[in-house]
Amino acid sequence: MYLSFYKNKKVFVTGHTGFKGSWLTQWLLMLGAEVYGYALDPQPHEVLFDQLGLSGQCASDTRADLADRAALSAAIDAANPDVIFHLAAQPLVRLSYDIPIETFATNVMGTAHLLDAARLRNKDCAIVCITTDKCYENREWLHAYREEDAMGGHDPYSASKGAAELVISSFRNSYFAHRQHNSAAADIRVASVRAGNVIGGGDWAKDRIVPDCIRALREQQIIPVRNKIATRPWQHVLEPLSGYLWIGALLGTLNDTSNPPIDHFCSAFNFGPALTSNRTVAELVQELLKHTGGEWRDASDPHALHEASKLNLATDKAFHLLGWQPVWNFSTTIHHTAEWYLEEQRGNVPSEITIKQILAYQQAAQQLGLPWANQA
Repeated sequence: MYLSFYKNKKVFVTGHTGFKGSWLTQWLLMLGAEVYGYALDPQPHEVLFDQLGLSGQCASDTRADLADRAALSAAIDAANPDVIFHLAAQPLVRLSYDIPIETFATNVMGTAHLLDAARLRNKDCAIVCITTDKCYENREWLHAYREEDAMGGHDPYSASKGAAELVISSFRNSYFAHRQHNSAAADIRVASVRAGNVIGGGDWAKDRIVPDCIRALREQQIIPVRNKIATRPWQHVLEPLSGYLWIGALLGTLNDTSNPPIDHFCSAFNFGPALTSNRTVAELVQELLKHTGGEWRDASDPHALHEASKLNLATDKAFHLLGWQPVWNFSTTIHHTAEWYLEEQRGNVPSEITIKQILAYQQAAQQLGLPWANQA
C-alpha cells in the first residue's frame, strides 16, 4: 500500500529545498511521485538540495515565500496535488531569538496561508503538516509528551510551532472535519506530525550539533559543545519521514467505512525514537567521534539564551494506530549519519549515498514487518 500509493501521485512539498525536504523529495521521486516544490532559496551553506540534483527531477521548483498568498495559491492550483507535505519553516531555535517576527510570520501565518489555499481550492486532498516536538509546553519533566498535552513554547521558535498546531486544529475543526458540515464538500484530510531531533547526512544548518561537529572536524578544530547535558530524542531523518509518508498514504486511501474511523487519522501524531535514543548532547558527540575521530570541549555559557534541557516524545499513538515504530537504534543512526558525511568527503556522489541509505532503511523496516514497508 505504502510503496505503491505515491506512484504517479501529484505531491506538493513546501520546504523541499531544506534538509528534511530534500530527503523527502528524494524518497518521493524513488516512489514514482510527481513532486511540486515550493520554498525559498536555501542559505548558501545549505547545499543538500543541489548536491542531490533534485531541481531537474521535480515537476516544478517554485522559489517563493509562504507570506505570498497569491504565489502559494497559484502554485497549489497549478500542481493540483493529491497530497501536500508542509515542511517550510524557520526551523532554528537560536535564530528565532534574532528574528521573532519573521519566525512567527513563517511558521504561523505561513501554515494558515497554506491551509486557506486548500480550503478555497475545495478539492480532495491529503495534507500532512510538519511541526516539531518543541510545540509542547515544556515543563522539563522526565516523562514523555503525548499528543494531547498542552501546546506552548518558551522561545519564539517553539511558541510559533505550538501556535501553528492551534491553526491546524482550527482549520481541521472548522473546515476539514471529515464531511461533517457538508457531505458534498471536498474531502480534505489534515494530520499534523511532530518529530524528535532529526539528524542525518547532508544537514549543513548552523547551530545544529551534527553539522557544527562536521564543520569543526573538517577544519581540524576541537568541537565546541554549548549544551552538553541537554537530553534530546535523537532520530535519523528517515524515521519521521517514513511516518509522514505512511500517514499521507493512509489519509489518501482510507474510506468512510474504515475502522478506526478516518477522523482518528486526521489528528496529531508524534514520531520519535526508542527511549534508549534519548541521550545527552555529549553522548551524541562522543558516539559520532567513534566514526570520525576528533575532540570536543565544553563550551557551556551560563548566560546563553534559553534552550530546553529535557524533551522526550511518547509514540504510543503512532504504534497502535499506524503500526509505526522506529527502525534504527541510536548507534545505527549515528553510524549512518557519520557514513554519509565521510563518503561525501571521499568524493562519492551524494545522491547515490542518499539513495543507498533509503534502500537500506526500507529493507530494515521490511525485516521488522512494519506495515508501511510491506511490498505485498
